[in-house]
Amino acid sequence: MISAVLILVLTYLLFVFYQKRTELRNFLNVRRICLEEFEKVPGPPAVPILGSTWYFKSDPVEMTRLAQSWFNEYTLSPNSNGLIKFWMGPVPVVSINRGEVAKIIFDSSTNITKSSQYDKLKEWIGDGLLISTGSKWKFRRKMLTQTFHFAVLKEYQKIFGAQGKVLVDVLKLRANNTYQFDIMPYIKRCTLDIICEDTKRLAFLDYLIKSQSEHPEILTDEGIREEVDTFMFEGHDTTSSGITFAIWFLGQHPEYQQRVQDELDEIFGDDFERQPNSEDIQKMIFLEQCIKETLRLTPPVPFISRKLEEDVLIPHTTKSPVLLPAGLNVMINIISIMKDARYFEKPYEFFPDHFTPERVNSREAFAFVPFSAGPRNCIGEKWRRVVS
Repeated sequence: MISAVLILVLTYLLFVFYQKRTELRNFLNVRRICLEEFEKVPGPPAVPILGSTWYFKSDPVEMTRLAQSWFNEYTLSPNSNGLIKFWMGPVPVVSINRGEVAKIIFDSSTNITKSSQYDKLKEWIGDGLLISTGSKWKFRRKMLTQTFHFAVLKEYQKIFGAQGKVLVDVLKLRANNTYQFDIMPYIKRCTLDIICEDTKRLAFLDYLIKSQSEHPEILTDEGIREEVDTFMFEGHDTTSSGITFAIWFLGQHPEYQQRVQDELDEIFGDDFERQPNSEDIQKMIFLEQCIKETLRLTPPVPFISRKLEEDVLIPHTTKSPVLLPAGLNVMINIISIMKDARYFEKPYEFFPDHFTPERVNSREAFAFVPFSAGPRNCIGEKWRRVVS
């Protein structure tokens, strides 16, 4: 009986290996190359079987501190090229922590595939613009880009203003309260109301339906649902967290809060009921600096991950270039990139003057990438900034 069970188990394992033989062969090839190339890349120690995960912390605060200590130790030295190696068990992973290195991945029109860590999201929001790749992603990206044009966003501003006023009226009821309260649920409801109203407008949902009539073989009903779900998920959570952090930072720094107030008073005067228009938004220069500084310190998505479709060479100042093979998962650590002391004089402080025109023009363009960059940057970046 036991022999029969063992035979069945072995037969099943052989069948699985046969079915996955190509994936297994590719994995072993990636691992073989990384074992050699990782000799040039610093990183935390690894133990057999568990790799670097042995040192991970279950508490998210402690894990954040540990990750920060690794960043300081392995990427701030003059001998570093901004890479950190990790072993997730037997699986090699590379973290990119410098903007000029991330640029190599961002600028690629080939390495646009998200890593397997995103697969779980498919069960929730489907295979929409956030997760899809290849021709499907390119078609939908081209189709949806025009719905986020500045001219279209102008039509949304009435919604932004109306829902913003509702939020202010609700918060007034709590403003005189001597007790602390969590502002985030109010911000979440506001952004969700904006998104729900926006997605039923011509520029988005109706445009998807129009595109379906023109390309029924490409955009199905399921495809429309995927994109609406993706937009509601991405826009709602990330925008509300950004606004909440901006309010928190301004509350911690009354001197900057006063500068924002003075700027708005100069724009609106005593007309407290007038909703902001495009010209008003263009004049909110210091407020935009505060929003960007908030995104620098607390980006809505602290890191992203890609699975390389082709080999990538990363230059090194003191050693030969590092080869990252196709099939490797690469993590782009956005939150670390935007705390690079070479480009931000106060990397861990809230300092809106990091974004004066002079400072912006003098630094590496990829030092500030809160919405990713390149062909796969966030399609809703302009929408989020106007809402904020």
